[in-house]
Amino acid sequence: MMKKWLSIVGIGEDGLQGLSAIARSLIDQAEVIVGGDRHLAMLPPNDQREKLTWASPISASVAEIIRRRNQSICVLASGDPMCYGIGVTLTRQIPISEITIIPAPSAFSLACARLGWSLTEVETLSLCGRPPSLLQSYIYPQAKLLILSEGKNTPAIVAEILTKRGYGDSEITVLERIGGIEERIVTGTAASWHVIELADLNAIAVNCIADPGVVPLPRLPGLPDDAYHHDGQLTKREVRAITLTALAPTPGKLLWDVGAGCGSISIEWMRTHPRCRAIAIEQNSSRLHYIAENASTLGTPNLQIIAGKAPDAFKNLPTPDAIFIGGGVTAEKLFDICWEVLRPGGRLVANVVTVEGEQTLFQWHQQVGGKLNRIAIQRAEPIGKFLGWRAMSPVTQWIAVKA
Repeated sequence: MMKKWLSIVGIGEDGLQGLSAIARSLIDQAEVIVGGDRHLAMLPPNDQREKLTWASPISASVAEIIRRRNQSICVLASGDPMCYGIGVTLTRQIPISEITIIPAPSAFSLACARLGWSLTEVETLSLCGRPPSLLQSYIYPQAKLLILSEGKNTPAIVAEILTKRGYGDSEITVLERIGGIEERIVTGTAASWHVIELADLNAIAVNCIADPGVVPLPRLPGLPDDAYHHDGQLTKREVRAITLTALAPTPGKLLWDVGAGCGSISIEWMRTHPRCRAIAIEQNSSRLHYIAENASTLGTPNLQIIAGKAPDAFKNLPTPDAIFIGGGVTAEKLFDICWEVLRPGGRLVANVVTVEGEQTLFQWHQQVGGKLNRIAIQRAEPIGKFLGWRAMSPVTQWIAVKA
């Protein structure tokens, strides 16, 4: 086993003087120090050791650290390196058996200490290097959110998103340079937020308060049909909920949404958990715009969108854990390729509304088994002064699990 040659030390706003004796010894014994300008400036002016400043892209610096494996290296990080920090990046490429990590309190822990919030009862996310629309899927009445800011403009962006969503009364608290002598706490509401002079280093706490009459969007499958922009190619709410249940999303799993339409299946797959991933494959240019718009509006901006026709569009895509086919089931070799690339234990679910589509699903069922279901939904709609039942097109669904 290789000895521990890399240390990652988390530093708070109180600087080096706030570190434990173990953390200080790791810094003192290192041959090379790695960090941002702010952290490297904390070292004594007469420190003659080699310093490496983070490059852009950061992958270049990570490669340089790995190249120096025979040296003793210490990385200086902010707060807890394993909470949206550099420690997560480094441990993906370097075994933990070669690393020592000494965390400082995270911005989330410090914020909870200031606000009296329970860390286990809040939603946490980072908008550093991430689309602000990611926030959309975290908003619901009485939610308590802790957000790592991209910079001084992030609180205003958060306030705008909340206000447009119908949560203008939400309480916003910005915590600047938390844990240091320059700590400052600024409060306000989303709709009236006007604070301009803020430090780049800040965290945001939000107590979500819905405007009267606002209907919250659940994370469970089956969002209202009018939550989506579409041209009619939409898996209807009831069928969507049944389909997501059949696909059985779990954290970290990847879905291919083939013939994605407006993206409803892949979007609701991703909304079930922040680590769920999806790829939406669609050939219609107008629908591609719908998918991008819906993904942003509903808080899944990291949905990968592929323009192309199945199965040709599958080239070089990562191996899926589940595949949903919502359109184009009669395409040549579609099933064969999907079944081949699907991970063992993965699920393939297909929905059709045509007789030709049913014939195709029956052929697939004969090849590998699975289950065939018929989904028939009726909605009550006005007929003059009365209500009557109007049937939606019945959907035939095939579900198969690859051995």
